[in-house]
Amino acid sequence: MKPTDWQEVFGQYLTSERQLSAYTVRNYLFELRRVDALLADDIDLVAVTTEQLQAVIAGLHRKGLSPRSLSLCLSAIKQFFEFLLQEGVVSVNPAQTLSAPKQNKPLPKNMDVDAVSHLLAIEGNDPLSLRDKAIMELFYSSGLRLAELASLDCADIRFEQAEVKVLGKGSKQRIVPIGKVALMAIKDWLDCRQQLPCINAGDALFVSQQGKRLSHRSIQTRMAKWGQDQAMSVKVHPHKLRHSFATHLLESSQDLRAVQELLGHANLSTTQIYTSLDFQHLAKVYDGAHPRAKKDRGK
Repeated sequence: MKPTDWQEVFGQYLTSERQLSAYTVRNYLFELRRVDALLADDIDLVAVTTEQLQAVIAGLHRKGLSPRSLSLCLSAIKQFFEFLLQEGVVSVNPAQTLSAPKQNKPLPKNMDVDAVSHLLAIEGNDPLSLRDKAIMELFYSSGLRLAELASLDCADIRFEQAEVKVLGKGSKQRIVPIGKVALMAIKDWLDCRQQLPCINAGDALFVSQQGKRLSHRSIQTRMAKWGQDQAMSVKVHPHKLRHSFATHLLESSQDLRAVQELLGHANLSTTQIYTSLDFQHLAKVYDGAHPRAKKDRGK
């Protein structure tokens, strides 16, 4: 069978057995043809080596192909050779050890303090409005992740200590302070929580109209709705409030380590990326705080 025939068979396999969409199959076959066309005339794609593939990927990178596109190209090649391995056409996957350049992840934009205040100025005393206000106040007050907030039980809120017990990534627990406004919003919600059927919710802090623990999707949907109702200029979602919490706290305190602890980040480098902190800001904090700091930095 010709190498090009194997590409057609691969496309049929993706459609019938993997049940991928026609769009995905078309993209994969396009990437295979692109790589095939860049190989020397005497080299068949089916018989290509790792070094030859690496040269093609490097060439595409030099021509300006984005890391995202290179990642798709490599994914197509790897899956093609996995298919050929299953069929007994090849004995190794030459693309297995190859990787695309890292993609630059766009940092989320935070809302300024006035925008957050406008968002949280929710009027309404019905259970859903009070619940949603408590959710958003808690996101902004304590910088929780979506999964962390959704998994909270009523007992996790410690009103006397003004703090919340959070189960973060890797099942690591941490204690995070709660502001007065958020605490009041949570109390208002708990006062009317029993108006919803909570038989199937157990001790879940936030419940749905059906009486179940509120899902991640429902929280995202409700926050987007409030963003539209409050005529916000940006789409509102949990991560945006978490990012706003971190940014505003860092701007006020300049305490990167404290923000790291509150966010539940294992590494300080994650917090630096998360808060869009640049070296100039770090240098300014260092110069103002360290007794042996070099005051004439950059001169």
